[in-house]
This record gives sequence, C-alpha cells and structure tokens, in this order.
Amino acid sequence: MDNLAIECRQLTKRYDEQSVVNQVNLNVKREHIYGLLGRNGAGKTTIMKMILGLTAPTSGEVLIFGMPLQRNEKRLYPRIGALIEKPGFYPNLTGTENLEIFAKLRGTTQSDAVRKALDVVGLPYQDRKIFGQYSMGMKQRLGIANAILHDPELLILDEPTNGLDPIGIAEMRAFIHNMSAQFGKTILISSHILSEITLLADDIGILHNGILLEENTIAELEKKNRKYIQLEVSDAAKAVLTLEQDFSIKDYSVQDLHLLHVYDTSLDMGKINQALIQQGITIISAQRCNDTLEDYFRKVTGGEGIA
Repeated sequence: MDNLAIECRQLTKRYDEQSVVNQVNLNVKREHIYGLLGRNGAGKTTIMKMILGLTAPTSGEVLIFGMPLQRNEKRLYPRIGALIEKPGFYPNLTGTENLEIFAKLRGTTQSDAVRKALDVVGLPYQDRKIFGQYSMGMKQRLGIANAILHDPELLILDEPTNGLDPIGIAEMRAFIHNMSAQFGKTILISSHILSEITLLADDIGILHNGILLEENTIAELEKKNRKYIQLEVSDAAKAVLTLEQDFSIKDYSVQDLHLLHVYDTSLDMGKINQALIQQGITIISAQRCNDTLEDYFRKVTGGEGIA
C-alpha cells in the first residue's frame, strides 16, 4: 500500500523451538505515530530489530516505503532513524562531541546537523557537560538527536520514556508529538505503558506473547471505553428491530445472538423493557456498564493487564 511506511508480512522469529514473534502483520501509515503496546517480553524489541535488519527473521517479510528491506538496505537506511534499547555514547565526551563523531561515521553532509538535532531535542550545543554526567532524560534526548541527525523520514523508538521521571515523560511525549505534527515524521514507538500509548499514538498494535492481537486506530479503541446499557435477551436480532422502530435507536452493537450494547444511557429502561416484552422477547438481564481501555486490554490478552 502506498500510504504505508512500514509493512510487516507474517513476520516470525524463532529461537530453537521458542517462538518470540509469531506471524505478525503490522502496518504503519506514513506521518502517523504508531504505538506498539505489550508487556515486557512480548516481542516488541525483536520486531523493531527485524524491521531495522539488526535481527534476521525466521520467516516473513519487511517492507519499508513499499520496498523489501532485504536487498534495498543502502536505499532505505538513510531514510530511517532509530533508538533501540540504551543509547551508546562515549561517557567522557560531551553530547556535541559524541554527535560529531556519529555524524562523520554516518557521512552526514550538513555542517549544522549536530546543532539542529540538539535544538530539536532541547539540548545545548557545545555544552561542557560530559555524557557520563547526563541524567536519564538527557541521555534519551541525545539518543534521539543521534537518530535524527540525517533528517530521516521514519523514526523507530524503543521504549523512549523508559526510566524517565514524570516531567521527563511529559517532555518526551511533547517532543514526539512535535516531530510528527511539525516535521511530518512517521514514528513507530513501543511501550508497556497503556496511558502513554493512548496519549501519543494515532494507531495502536496490541502485542501479547509474540502475537499481534489487534491493530486499530486509537479513536476506534476509545469507542470501547464508553458507557452503555448491556441487554441480554432471548433474541438480539428481534430486539434490535424493536429498538430501531419504537425508539429510533441507531447507536448500538450486537455482541452475539443474545447480547447487545446500547450506547445511549439516558434511555428510559422501563419503557424499553415493556416494549421488548410486548414483542415476546425475554429480558434475561439489563445493566449499565462502563468498560475502560484497561478492561478491554485485559480481555484481549486473556486476563493480563498492561501497566
């Protein structure tokens, strides 16, 4: 698809008999922030390493900007920036000195590339503080500055808020939003923190035990975080006809043959119950509910919550 920056097709990674990533189909749209959400050990970092060619997949394929990664590395790598696990810098050098070394190694031609990258992440240029004296937040910022030195179209960030204090998390969140909104970057970000992903991402993939359980937009997932009336009846299809014809109700979802959710919680349940009974529909139960996204993730991951 032309609008995809990353497309993973049946991506699988096994170590001996252990499957770490199992037939993952992942789709990251251009200029979107995609949040890969999963508990520690779910396979997030392994997927990112396979996307970057740092780990060879057992089977499956990675396409970046519509091109297979394999055999197109020289064309694709200059368009990608990444921060995987802990950033590796020389502890006895300043941030500027570290980036100048990486700029030369990468062949970055812009003379002001280091200054621009530091400005974007909010770090001083030619500061005297050495990397070994940096806080965790400053180290993460310098890692991202290194990732954007060559002005890539695609950023891949593995747990960029990991280990940061609340202020550092908020600053990192604002930075990532800015990179997408102001500079048009496509960003793939991983996290085990549900609240961070929902605040950051346009789209989300839920990963559990190496399996991508669901891929959807945040907007669609937030619809699941709604108050609703749950009706358990003898015949859901017949009940829906009554709701539509007698009450003009359109905002509902049928869960199965006997269960439906009605999203207008201001309705007069007494009148609804009476109308259903008159149509010969047995009401087994009726209750007001309010599922949260945490409830939903717990459900799709088989009862295990996400922080």
